[in-house]
Amino acid sequence: MRRYLPTVLIFVAVFAAWQLVVSVFGVKEYILPSPAKVWHALTASEIPWGKHMLITTMEIAGGFVLAAVVGVLLGTAIAWSDLVSRALMPFLVFVNTLPKVAIAPLILLWFGYGIGPNMLIGAIIGFFSVVINTAAGLSQIDQDMIDLGRVYGAPKWRVFVKIRIPNAYPYILSALKITATSCVVGAILGEFVASQSGLGYVIITSQSAMNTPVAFAAVALVSVIGLSVFGIVAGLGRLLAPWATESER
Repeated sequence: MRRYLPTVLIFVAVFAAWQLVVSVFGVKEYILPSPAKVWHALTASEIPWGKHMLITTMEIAGGFVLAAVVGVLLGTAIAWSDLVSRALMPFLVFVNTLPKVAIAPLILLWFGYGIGPNMLIGAIIGFFSVVINTAAGLSQIDQDMIDLGRVYGAPKWRVFVKIRIPNAYPYILSALKITATSCVVGAILGEFVASQSGLGYVIITSQSAMNTPVAFAAVALVSVIGLSVFGIVAGLGRLLAPWATESER
């Protein structure tokens, strides 16, 4: 209660202020619907929310897994070899600086429409932080630990597995939390560009019809999915690597 009550109170205060502003100033529904109207859109609308949530969740989860796997592998390769680091880092920086809004239509043009391309867009947006943090965690380690491994005659791969990788867990965990939210942006971006389903599709179509309560409801569900993915990552981090999260408590 001590940990989560302040956050709950902030949400309650924001929603109360939101409802008060709309009621007192008579804000038009198509400009800013009240929380009650948004709730009504969620519960009484004919939109198949479950179907759209499932599709968006699959895109976010797939993009997150792809970004995590590719990011950790590339970060490990960069930390393992200076030659790989010099060869890969400029290219990865170049890819990360590309405007994602501009390349999303190209990805959809090359790979078609559907869940897969939207996963890819989410992974492209989220993988760079995993690469950088993994490489940093594997490289920024106390030299005394490395010397200790060498004293005991441990080969390079064993030092990497027993010393460098555990040291990188906090870095990787922090990057995965960032990626969890970045993949949400990527999936919704793909649905904005071209999609026939998903919460991003609902947002676009409802805005064109001036149905703002439905658009707000879809945005709220996207936030719920993003928070859920973030919470799962944080929970797995506390379960699998509790020492990596002690500093965050």
